[in-house]
Parts: sequence; C-alpha cells; structure tokens
Amino acid sequence: MKKTLKRTFRVSKYVIYKETLVDFKEHFWSFLGAFFGIGIIAFIQSHTLSATENIFLIGSFGASSVLIYGAIQSPLAQPRNLVGGHVISALVGVTVFKLVPEIIWLSAPLAVAFSIVLMQYTKTLHPPGGATALIAVSSTGKIPELGYWYVVSPVLTGCIILLLIALFFNNITPNRSYPTHSLFKKLLQKKHAHPHKMKK
Repeated sequence: MKKTLKRTFRVSKYVIYKETLVDFKEHFWSFLGAFFGIGIIAFIQSHTLSATENIFLIGSFGASSVLIYGAIQSPLAQPRNLVGGHVISALVGVTVFKLVPEIIWLSAPLAVAFSIVLMQYTKTLHPPGGATALIAVSSTGKIPELGYWYVVSPVLTGCIILLLIALFFNNITPNRSYPTHSLFKKLLQKKHAHPHKMKK
C-alpha cells in the first residue's frame, strides 16, 4: 500500500511539474495561432457580414482554440476531431431542434448526449462539439432560422479557418508538429530535410 501511495505521489508530482513548466516559445506560438484563428473569424463577422447575419463567431470555437493551438498533441485536437466533431454535433443540434422545438429541457440534453455518442462512434470526439450542438438548440434569433445552413456556416467554414491557421502556426518550427498522424509527420520531415540537401 505504501509503495502504491509513493508511486502515485511521484507520478502526480511529475504531472504537475510538466503542466506548470513555462515554455515561452510554445506559449508564443499558441498565442499567435489563437489570436489569428479567432481574429480572422471575428474580422469576417464584424466587417463582412451585416448586423442581421452577425453569427460567424460562435462560443465553441474558443474552446476548440484551446485544443488546436494549446494542446496540439492531444488526440482530441486533431483535424478529424476538430472538423468532424463540430459538423456532426451541428447536424445533431439542428435535427433535435427541428424535432423537439421550444422544449429546452428535452432538446438541450438530447442534442449534447447524441452528439457525444455519434462523435464516439465516428472517432471524432471533440469536447467543444457538445457546445456546438447546444448552441443550435438554445440560441435565439438568427441561428434557429438558419436550419441546416448552420452546419455549413458558421460551423464548417469556421472550422476550416481554425484548421488552416493551426496547420501554419503549429508547423512553423521544427519543435511543433500538427497533426500527429504519421503520414503528415513524414511529409514534414521531408520538408525540413530538403533545404539541408540543397545546401550540400
């Protein structure tokens, strides 16, 4: 029992130590990625869309930014999860809203629960997806009027913007690699190795 407790304590200390390390370079690139990712979406919302269509920026994108810019090695932050999780959850949310309109105590839990199960089934689990489904059933004004267009914009288009920014800022230095898929890693290694070959 004592050995188990000591081992648990050591592991906990190590995890806390790793999580509280300050890596200024990592934080810098996380900041830039999130700033430009959310910034571009917010810019489009405020300068391109009219006041009546001002719904390009949704809250769940903020949660996605934490994952895809701040925890890029997480399985939940990978492109398949980002795009698939949001799109599936948006589809679920709109469908539930159409089937159970104006019964928020039923539509809200149904939308979130079904989105979780479908994300698990399709291996696209992305926690902010639950918020995307909830937004579809709980929002007032323009979002309910969009119907299934909500899936295309703001959800899919916003995800693509976030992903493109993540692919740029998360691969700008050799120390960062996103996504973690082995095929993409091989392509990146070739890209970084190619300039050295040219110098020779």
